[in-house]
Amino acid sequence: MRVTHLQAKCLVALALLLPATYSLAAQPLGCLIEPERVAEVGSQVIGVVESVKVERGDIVRKGQILAVLRSDVERASVEVANTRSQTEAEIRSAEANLRLARITQKRQEDLVTKHFISQQALDKSSADTAIAEQKLALSKEQLRTSGSELALARAQLGQRTIRSPIDGIITDRYVWPGERVEEKALFRVAKINPLRVEMLVSASSYGTISKGMQLSVVPQLPNFQALDATVVLVDKLIDGASNTFRVRAEIKNPDSAIPSGLRCKVELPEPALASNK
Repeated sequence: MRVTHLQAKCLVALALLLPATYSLAAQPLGCLIEPERVAEVGSQVIGVVESVKVERGDIVRKGQILAVLRSDVERASVEVANTRSQTEAEIRSAEANLRLARITQKRQEDLVTKHFISQQALDKSSADTAIAEQKLALSKEQLRTSGSELALARAQLGQRTIRSPIDGIITDRYVWPGERVEEKALFRVAKINPLRVEMLVSASSYGTISKGMQLSVVPQLPNFQALDATVVLVDKLIDGASNTFRVRAEIKNPDSAIPSGLRCKVELPEPALASNK
């Protein structure tokens, strides 16, 4: 079929107009569903593992005990410090001595007034009262120090208990009872609610994606339906080498039904349509 000169001009004009009004359907973009956060859990102190409370795959809560190190010495220190902090006998004895010293001083003052004893005897009585006051203050200070020692002993004992820093799932367990731990991690905990979706987007789509936008994410697993994701981060920097920028979205996963580590596809808004909105 021959194309007239007029028809050719019309086709060229139509080709120039199409990009401004229509956009080809965007191809689904590859993405990866990852844990929101991963923590390598270690010990603050060197010790020997006494017991392990969790296994790989267990769901844990923040503050939950994961393992316990041997702590015989630390428990004994707590008991001793606790006993000292509750001992008030020295304070009661010092208070009794102070009361007696004040009564004696008062009597001495009366006797000096009546010229029955010398001023030197009264001075000695005043000094005894001052000494009794200092002994009482020292006993109270020692009791406060014992309370601080108890707090320190309890803190040292607490370091022998390994707790989860986040809500999540145990993805790796590195130790067994009887093992000595120093600097290496004991567990790996992954936070999977929410899940994080990372994607690299072509620079041609920059400006069409904004924080708070809803996306549809399809995990590459059989019988998995599309998931709603919310954009939480759009990089302000475009990588010159790949001509892409990074976008991060979040998927709510309250019942931990969606596994992390899945490859996925996400449909992004078409640049021409998004720019006209």
